[in-house]
Amino acid sequence: MADPAAHVFNGKVYIYPSHDRDSEHCFDDDGGHFQMRDYHVLSVEDLENGEVVDHGVILDQDDIPWAEKQLWDSDIVEKNGKYYLIFSAKDYNGLMHLGVATADHPEGPFKAEPAPIIGSYSIDPCVFKDDDGEVYVYFGGIWGGQLQWYKDNKLSPRNIPAWGEPTPDGAPEDYKTQVSNGADAIPSRVVKMTDDCLQFAESPRPVIILDKEGNPLKADDPHRFFEASWMHKKDGVYYFSYSTGDTHFLCLAKGDNPYGPFTFEKVILEPVVGWTTHHCITEYKGKWYLFHHDCVPSGDVTWLRSLKVKEL
Repeated sequence: MADPAAHVFNGKVYIYPSHDRDSEHCFDDDGGHFQMRDYHVLSVEDLENGEVVDHGVILDQDDIPWAEKQLWDSDIVEKNGKYYLIFSAKDYNGLMHLGVATADHPEGPFKAEPAPIIGSYSIDPCVFKDDDGEVYVYFGGIWGGQLQWYKDNKLSPRNIPAWGEPTPDGAPEDYKTQVSNGADAIPSRVVKMTDDCLQFAESPRPVIILDKEGNPLKADDPHRFFEASWMHKKDGVYYFSYSTGDTHFLCLAKGDNPYGPFTFEKVILEPVVGWTTHHCITEYKGKWYLFHHDCVPSGDVTWLRSLKVKEL
């Protein structure tokens, strides 16, 4: 399992991962080898020595009317006693979208809405509930996550044939050429949810990451955003963390509001074994923990990923 989202409900840590499966598909940039078709939920009371309980399948691909395949990252939020699982999947047109499934308990089972969130696209949702009860979703991933296909929240057919990330004017061009042109990095997105957590309440906005001089990170910056958005808040400060993709870092930036901009601070995890790096940051019993994954489950290296946790 991979892509952990950990939250504290009823005095326990509940972890919502994606689920890698053995497949005969070859590795490709579109993620076709990750034949992920269901979600489990895990819970644990003692992160140091406690037993991890697998509550089994909480949502299956066959129970999502609009999704054809590739149930990738998900996250969850509790509001007014109900639990909302926001997930990413590929529809029958080959496009990634975000969907919502609801349950009365954190361990499910979850029932999916019949259609994806209107206006949603790409992958890797992080659901953040602020102190005032407002719920925000951060999302986006490049390459297989299709974020590079969109401009101003609209699918741009001119972008679809491009390898990697689009040029500043939206025309397809090789990524190396774009880097040499000094383009700004493609940002992730953030959007406020409606009160019922089923739809976007507004148009998604870019999440801009600045360097220490106040300039947006460039596409050739090793610390620029690639995927795996996460938001946590501590002492009134908003901490946006993310994966850099092909440079394999987890990075931390901070700001003073949920929309940003966020100023790059530091690398919080060096590259692990495996192409992807994905994480979450969660407080439990007065300590902060970094959950992530790598490709070393029990000493054997494989593309199937396994969950890890370490104290921050």
